[in-house]
Amino acid sequence: MSHGARVIRTGVSSGGPAAPPAASSASSDGELVDGAYFRSCAGLLKVAQMISLLVGFISVNNSPWTNYSAYSYYQIVTMCDLVMILFFYIIHIFRIYRKLTCVSWPLAEFLHYLIGTILLLIASIVAASKSYNFTGLVAGATFGFLATILCVLSIWSSYKVSCITQSTSKYH
Repeated sequence: MSHGARVIRTGVSSGGPAAPPAASSASSDGELVDGAYFRSCAGLLKVAQMISLLVGFISVNNSPWTNYSAYSYYQIVTMCDLVMILFFYIIHIFRIYRKLTCVSWPLAEFLHYLIGTILLLIASIVAASKSYNFTGLVAGATFGFLATILCVLSIWSSYKVSCITQSTSKYH
């Protein structure tokens, strides 16, 4: 039973001498925290998503509600999204994906963003329609829409990683 294609990387190319071992990769494997992920585009995007979700949650939580079911749904969706984004952020920072190879992390992250973004868009639309010009509720819906846009960017980047790179690697 095949579990997908495996790529074996060696230091020797087919037409030349062996490449010298990289000093930076040897030292980075021993570190507990991936410092480069903090400054990467994906890492900064996750931080921006978490901040916008948290600000949206706090704005709605500290406002008078006009519709209990709409805003409780909004709060549940924002907190679930925030927890899952934090989960994937921790997975990348501590390089847990290297130890748990039984999970396809790019596919899991892509599916999370796909489902979470759809739910967040629905929650933001409902929250905006039930806000009745209360500033906190409007701000919460606005930050929900901002988080939705940031999540769409993550969908695109994780799609490029999980789908496009896998399909092009089959033919090379």
